[in-house]
Amino acid sequence: MTEQHAIEMVVNGVTYARKVEARLLLVDFLRDTLGLTGTHIGCEHGVCGACTVIVNGASARSCLCFAVQADGAVIETVEGLGSVDDLDPVQQAFRVHHALQCGFCTPGMLMTTIDLLRKCPSATDDDIRNGLSGNLCRCTGYDNIVRAVRAMAGERRE
Repeated sequence: MTEQHAIEMVVNGVTYARKVEARLLLVDFLRDTLGLTGTHIGCEHGVCGACTVIVNGASARSCLCFAVQADGAVIETVEGLGSVDDLDPVQQAFRVHHALQCGFCTPGMLMTTIDLLRKCPSATDDDIRNGLSGNLCRCTGYDNIVRAVRAMAGERRE
């Protein structure tokens, strides 16, 4: 039996305290322990961005972080955004601009977009493309994703 470590973190405004193995990845903790399956497991190497969450105000690849490293952290996942009946403005922009197809990359794209717009509310196209460059999408060709983020940045400029 592997030693268990006590951790505590705030995820989407709820405090969780659990005991976990030191080797448990944050993405597995979120999905398997907390049941927050919106964070997707893609490449498991930090390349695709599907597992992106916001940790202490900055986007992070949850497949590259152990749950014990997030002890004491404040984490935001896609489940912390809007609901089907009340979409977050970023989710709404993705819907309006058809910025998703299969949806696999969408949670990571949404969380990366939120982080980008917090840091650069008036993002230009170059800022957007650079900010999203670490998230891979095999379906959309990125144009609609950039349009959705541009619309959000435009609203913030006005």
